[in-house]
Amino acid sequence: MKNLIHNNFLLENKYAELLYHEYAKTLPIIDYHNHLSPKAIAEDQRFENITEVWIAGDHYKWRAMRTLGVNEKYITGDSSDEEKFNHWAKTLPFTLRNPLHHWSQLELARYFNEFELLTPDNAQRIYQDTKAQIQTANFSARNLLTQMNVKVLCTTEDPIDTLEHHQQLIKSNFTVKVSTAFRPDKSILIRNPDYNDYIDLLSIAACIEISDYDDLLQALEKRISFFHDNRCRLSDHGLTHVPYKITDRATVKKIFAKRRAGKKVSPLEEEQFQTAILLFLGEQYHKKGWVQQFHLGAMRNNNTRMLLQLGPDTGWDSIGNYPIAHDLSRFLDQLDTHNQLSKTILYNLNPSDNEMMATMIGNFNDGSLKGKIQWGSGWWFLDQLDGMTNQINTLSNMGLISCFIGMLTDSRSFLSFPRHEYFRRLLCNIFGNEIEKGILPNDPKWIGKIISDISFYNAKEYFNY
Repeated sequence: MKNLIHNNFLLENKYAELLYHEYAKTLPIIDYHNHLSPKAIAEDQRFENITEVWIAGDHYKWRAMRTLGVNEKYITGDSSDEEKFNHWAKTLPFTLRNPLHHWSQLELARYFNEFELLTPDNAQRIYQDTKAQIQTANFSARNLLTQMNVKVLCTTEDPIDTLEHHQQLIKSNFTVKVSTAFRPDKSILIRNPDYNDYIDLLSIAACIEISDYDDLLQALEKRISFFHDNRCRLSDHGLTHVPYKITDRATVKKIFAKRRAGKKVSPLEEEQFQTAILLFLGEQYHKKGWVQQFHLGAMRNNNTRMLLQLGPDTGWDSIGNYPIAHDLSRFLDQLDTHNQLSKTILYNLNPSDNEMMATMIGNFNDGSLKGKIQWGSGWWFLDQLDGMTNQINTLSNMGLISCFIGMLTDSRSFLSFPRHEYFRRLLCNIFGNEIEKGILPNDPKWIGKIISDISFYNAKEYFNY
């Protein structure tokens, strides 16, 4: 039986093969949004076995295992790493047509040269073979990045982070450029139960006693400067939607004071406060020349029982159906009106927002630079063949796919970088099929340039790397 992962995997004709192998395959990776541990990179962490580096923390795999009926003991519980791997091996054959099947087999092939499909029958052998490889120096955190030809990666940190590990990396001789993105969501989500506790931590980090709204803005401005001094050039926001409820500054100050006094704020007050602080942050990003990112539409922590048991980011999130268009447009317009709109990347989790996003970016691409406002690649539940295909086709129809800055992993796993290969193969196949059909010109050199730009060079230019 032919291996699932082979030289022309996903490439359906000679044009797709040419585009991938000649113009995409060997390009470096710029992974401009992920959740990797900077501590692990700075300390060049070594791993004990494949479960530790491949299954631990991967809520995609956890959701699949739970769906199949695997007990939580063998997912996040106290069972051994080998037992957890065996239950993943039991699950993987049942993931056919889910992206986990392709991702997992690609990861086994690219990192471990293992092309045999993982099943319960070969699980013990593969566990032991991969364990032997992982315990060599080639499988340290840094080497896992360099062997995938990663040129730049950008992690995601909270404003209160000390950035000590990023500082270590700046001083190191590591060939991969590692930076971070500033993610101030906890300072914005004023109705969170632990909001005041967080503001107290921010006060300590900024060395400012935050007693009123002006102090909060000063603290955030100080942390932005601190992040900037430590090579940060991006921000990121994970919100249900971008609010736009304008009010006067005095009202915003009263809302913040009310919350600091331990009182609840109304939904309207919440959006008024969030609007004010997001506009302030947008202005600060523009001053620093940063790129701002907005991940919109996730409905998080739906299962209260499991949230209390396991905490957030453990696989209990789904797609929301929030109204996004109007307020997002007004927010971007407010910044643009005052010439304070930074480069911006917008991501939607609900595919019903695809056409809206593809056309929204055109409202604020003002000719000042190439692709200033971007619609980001298929995110989270849309990070699969159909989701990425729909994003590519919609952006092609309603914008300029040639200006697109391409793929990212958005991952916590050091084994996730073959997703860039997955994206590039899909991209080349879409273009290759349309050349074969006569929809696109048979000009591999020009179309190859477009493929190379989307795969690497557009991001290199956009982020000034």
